[in-house]
Amino acid sequence: VQLQASGGGTVQTGGSLRLSCVFSGSNFDWYSVGWFRQTPGKERELVARVTTSGRTNYADSVKGRFTISRDSAKNTVFLQMNSLKPEDTAVYSCHAERIGEMFWGQGTQVTVSS
Repeated sequence: VQLQASGGGTVQTGGSLRLSCVFSGSNFDWYSVGWFRQTPGKERELVARVTTSGRTNYADSVKGRFTISRDSAKNTVFLQMNSLKPEDTAVYSCHAERIGEMFWGQGTQVTVSS
């Protein structure tokens, strides 16, 4: 399995970004997929996840601002990030898992300037 993330960048406070992660190498529909983020000196944290059945869960800090979605036709998981804050600055990584398997994509930097 390979995960290719894109869409990071630098935006001002209140701006928006859309992250994409293309999944390849297996059946996308078998996996829960999601996004984690990490900043220097802190542990990696779950941002959002969508299961194979479409159930979503979010970190409290992003609820109401971020939306995760998956597109089986494109084998892609998206993270729409609105109303961005400086504290959202981090390296965002996509993730795919099912029982007995876990895969990570490379990170993409998101920087929110104040």
